Amino acid sequence: MNPLLLLVTYTAKPGMREHFLHDIQESAILDTIRGEDGCLTYDYFLAAEDADRLLLVEKWASPEQQQTHMDQPHMKALGEIKERWIAQTHVERIDFKEGDQK
Repeated sequence: MNPLLLLVTYTAKPGMREHFLHDIQESAILDTIRGEDGCLTYDYFLAAEDADRLLLVEKWASPEQQQTHMDQPHMKALGEIKERWIAQTHVERIDFKEGDQK
């Protein structure tokens, strides 16, 4: 199995980044995702110079496990939270090949 790394940059609606973070923490979605089979990393990082941006770093044991993750019911709830607070999402996908650094 080759791991998959996703770098997801969120741009919150103006002034709404903290609302987004509050909602995902209160919903327990993060704990649920981190407990999924194949989830190696699922962490948010805040931009120091832009109060509306944050970065999600996801690492999965395989692309198939990440796809299974996307089909879980809690991802619909996360989508609803994102719709309320997030204006834009950009995803960078990094697929590791055999022999790459893990």
